[in-house]
Amino acid sequence: MNGLRNWLGAVLLYLLSFPAAAQGILIVGDSISAAFGLEIGEGWVALLERRLETENYPLPVHNASVSGDTTAGGLARLPALLGQHAPDLVILELGGNDGLRGLPPDNMQQNLTAMVEQSRAAGADVILLGMRIPPNYGVRYTQAFEQVYRQIADRQQVPLVPFLLEGVADRGELMQADGIHPNAQGQPGILDNAWPVIREWVLTQQPAAIND
Repeated sequence: MNGLRNWLGAVLLYLLSFPAAAQGILIVGDSISAAFGLEIGEGWVALLERRLETENYPLPVHNASVSGDTTAGGLARLPALLGQHAPDLVILELGGNDGLRGLPPDNMQQNLTAMVEQSRAAGADVILLGMRIPPNYGVRYTQAFEQVYRQIADRQQVPLVPFLLEGVADRGELMQADGIHPNAQGQPGILDNAWPVIREWVLTQQPAAIND
């Protein structure tokens, strides 16, 4: 019996000597992150996974983005996604469709806040990727829409990219014909906007992992 216990103890110590496996990054977004109109490998999320590998931090990236999704849709999907992937980091890229449909910013804020809280309750960190909507929706609505992201970031202490399409949406050569979705040439710019906050999170996980 003692021999068996000693063997089991040795096995346990051996297993504990290995670092816990990283569960990776979960991205919950809409068509911007689902590579709408492109091959999935051309999208900024696929580029992110390749950059992580290049920077010696090959975390798995689970892309749970759905074209046309709203914050309400993302909130409804999130519990199952958290249970399935058990991510270390959740990146929320939602709200654009709420704005384009003229949905109440208060509801959008409630949904995104609930997603932040649920992600943290599941043990994940959170990054919020902000969007903007065209000015033809009116100054009052567009300002209220944009403030949602800043208010959540401030109140929940969540890292924020204020506008994921900064430097991309205003350049016609980087956009598809619909004027809403970036083309393949615009995807690296999206990643460049998101990368600094993602990189900062990666450094908190394993400072020596990222190349200077």
